[in-house]
Amino acid sequence: MANDLNAEVTAFLKAVTSALGLSLEVSIEPHEDHTRMDLEGAGGEVLLRRKGEALDALQHIVNTAFRRGPNSDQHFVVDCLGFRRAREAELRQMTHYLIEKAKTTREPQEIGPLNPFHRRLVHLQVADDPLVSSESVGDAFMKTVIISAKK
Repeated sequence: MANDLNAEVTAFLKAVTSALGLSLEVSIEPHEDHTRMDLEGAGGEVLLRRKGEALDALQHIVNTAFRRGPNSDQHFVVDCLGFRRAREAELRQMTHYLIEKAKTTREPQEIGPLNPFHRRLVHLQVADDPLVSSESVGDAFMKTVIISAKK
């Protein structure tokens, strides 16, 4: 059933990017809690302009359109030319730095504002260290994560 859904999402992404005049290939990378759809090919930079706003919009459309079926718990991450992968690596590196800083200074460290997916990455990384904790603050879609040393 997931293969059918992935095929539908792939066809949708190819149709949308083709309508934009882009010839991009779609590869699928299943993960435990999401499916990553990687777009590769000439012209993909168009989706990355303005800090990836078009890529964010495309991901939002994909998740809105394809989370209504029987696999409604399925989340899609749409990446193009490794843009999100690089952002996630940068976020992990920054989180590691802030964890160490919180432990040495004993001062809370802030990172954000972050979308829910990026907040989750930070919280999971913080959870791996028993000497620190994290919490999200804010009441909007984009929230800040506070990393604190445990007392």
